[in-house]
Amino acid sequence: MNIDHLEKRVTEYENSIKTVVQKRILWNMEIKILIVKILKSAEETYKIGWRVQELNWIHTNEAVNITFVSFPRDLIGQTNKIPTYQFLQGGSLVFSQMYNGDIEILVLFPTLENSASFDNDMVELGIYDPNEINEKLIIEKIDEFLKEMIKWEVPLIRTKLGFKTP
Repeated sequence: MNIDHLEKRVTEYENSIKTVVQKRILWNMEIKILIVKILKSAEETYKIGWRVQELNWIHTNEAVNITFVSFPRDLIGQTNKIPTYQFLQGGSLVFSQMYNGDIEILVLFPTLENSASFDNDMVELGIYDPNEINEKLIIEKIDEFLKEMIKWEVPLIRTKLGFKTP
């Protein structure tokens, strides 16, 4: 084997870097803007206490999320009937750009105090090439997020959420 043997690998490596750069450009120029637009539309159309955020995470990762920050205004009258009721903030749908330019979509659940388990604090909804992200997919992921939050709020299994049972 001689040094010329490496030419093919070097070319493949250069192409892999070009692919990552192209994905990151697509994220910055189109995909992040589309995600923000659709999430803000959902926020404005359905006033259920959620808010869109753009996040710049460590080094090269960026994310956009929609997160529950307050109780839905239409239901505040109901909570006044139960003075001890406490709304748990923090359920989020996150579109996060990974190191390689792909987009990871996940649901983060609110953090429960005194929780003995962290096994159910998130659900991954998929990893996508930025070229796969479109309006239909974003709306489908919002729908999945709401379904996951409903299951989190009112679990079908009769267990105490966040606590280990014997």
